Amino acid sequence: MKVFKFIFLTTFLAFFATVFAFAQSGDDALNGVRSAIKAGSAKEVARYFNNSVEVGLNGDKASYSQAQAEFVLRDFFSKTPPASFEYLHQGSSNEGQKYAIGKYTSKAGSYRVFVVVKQFGGSYRIDTIDFTKE
Repeated sequence: MKVFKFIFLTTFLAFFATVFAFAQSGDDALNGVRSAIKAGSAKEVARYFNNSVEVGLNGDKASYSQAQAEFVLRDFFSKTPPASFEYLHQGSSNEGQKYAIGKYTSKAGSYRVFVVVKQFGGSYRIDTIDFTKE
C-alpha cells in the first residue's frame, strides 16, 4: 500500500509540475507575440491565438477562427513585411487582461499595433490584434 501511495503522489506532483511549467504569464505571451510580429511570422503569432480572434486592419475589424486569422496576418505580412517592431507601452486591466501598444514599420508605412491577451485556462491567448496605419 505504501508503494501505491508513493507512486500516486509522485504522479500527482509530476502532473502539476508539468501544468505549471506550461502555464504562461501575460508578459510571456506578449513577449512571444512581439518576437513573432518582428519576424513577420503569422504562423508564430497564431500560436498565441485564442479559438476566436478579433483582427483589425486599418479600421476593418472582424472575428476570425485561428486558421482564418493566421491567413489574414500572413497576407498582411506578405504585403507589408516588417522593417521593425517594438512595444511603446504595456499594461493590464483590473480584470487581468494584458495589453501592448506598439509601432510596426514597413516600407509601406507605419502602423500602430494594439494587442490584447486574456487568460484562457492556464495560459494567455490573443483576444484582439489591431494594425492601424499612422
